[in-house]
Amino acid sequence: MQGPVLPPGAREIPVRSFDMHDAAFVRDPYPRLAQLRTESPVFYEPRWDKVFFFRYDDIAAVLRARRFGRSILHVRSREQLGWPPPDPRQAAFDRFETNHLMSSEPPDHSRLRTLVAKAFTPKRVEDLRARIAAIVDETLEALADRGSFNLAADFAEPLPVIVISELLGVAPEYRSQLRAWSADIVKLYELDHTDEQQRAANDAVIAFSALLRELVAARRNDPRDDLISALAQVEDQGDRISEDELIGTCILLLNAGHEATVNGTSSAVQTLLGRRDAWETLVAAARAPGPPAPIFKTAVEELLRYDTPLPLFERWVLEDTEVNGTQLKAGTKVALLYASGNRDPAKFNRPDELDLQRDPNPHLTFGLGIHFCLGAPLARMELQIALHGLARRFPQLQLAGDASYGAGFVIRGLAQLPVTVRV
Repeated sequence: MQGPVLPPGAREIPVRSFDMHDAAFVRDPYPRLAQLRTESPVFYEPRWDKVFFFRYDDIAAVLRARRFGRSILHVRSREQLGWPPPDPRQAAFDRFETNHLMSSEPPDHSRLRTLVAKAFTPKRVEDLRARIAAIVDETLEALADRGSFNLAADFAEPLPVIVISELLGVAPEYRSQLRAWSADIVKLYELDHTDEQQRAANDAVIAFSALLRELVAARRNDPRDDLISALAQVEDQGDRISEDELIGTCILLLNAGHEATVNGTSSAVQTLLGRRDAWETLVAAARAPGPPAPIFKTAVEELLRYDTPLPLFERWVLEDTEVNGTQLKAGTKVALLYASGNRDPAKFNRPDELDLQRDPNPHLTFGLGIHFCLGAPLARMELQIALHGLARRFPQLQLAGDASYGAGFVIRGLAQLPVTVRV
């Protein structure tokens, strides 16, 4: 098997197979990630045609370097890359992908991020605090009489959808559709997908885009206190967000905010309930009056490090370069195992131990560099309030059966997390 074409004189990158779809690996990837990080921290995988990186320092170097990008078509044409023409079956998805922050590079990225940041302000996020706490309380109150429930579907999943729909200004009757659309769209980020998943993702983008175009038109005529109105009006030195960019930004907020927060919340609770001393620590802190105690901030950072909700991200090599001695040719795609970097003993003391007061905690979960997650403050707030509410309302919360994961690894999340609130 041949690896990627390397610059002249470069040493060969090892070739290995890496099965990310094995159910046992998805359930607990960390032993295998630790093995690869030690034995083969950089290798080429021919099935995926990517170079994989497992060490924290390598991943951080890629994320910070401008020689790597989320996109490559701004510096190379499809013909130069040897790519086939765009697949018309995912034309709507591709249009969305070319019009949001995560898939753009400077100067387009710089311009768009500046505009979005003017609308998606720290104040707008902070103003959601009381509403998020109320949503958490209302949801937990409705679950109290049931005694047992699926925490992933019944608590972790509804919260971010309600928050994002209210943030954007999408009416409540569309919430179930938002959840379904997000679930369909993100399947195209797995390293392989079926024709049916491709069709469903494209259809979801079409449907969500149609709704957003109606809302944008309405908000231009009748602005309200929501993010769609703010994005429709924002301006920087005469520059404005195009309608396609606005729609791409809103779909990205749904996907990233929904998937990361749902998976982060449910995996955090699973981790805590499996380590009763950690759960009891938060229960004790939750009894204090007022907003969540400081330990909830450090606990959320540690839980996001310990079990990374979005374990893998990709970058394109934009020019011939090297990463800590590994030389790469322009046009190569690299896969960055955030979940491995977050457990790297070269960066974290006792990385396989859960330390709710770990400080500093420079985890990779929200990325680094120019693509650092714009929604990180909102995700952190949601998780802190969610865990505080759970610990205060259900101090006796316990696991009530076996958890189960979805099939994907790139978007790794619990489908079932049965819990009981009664001993």
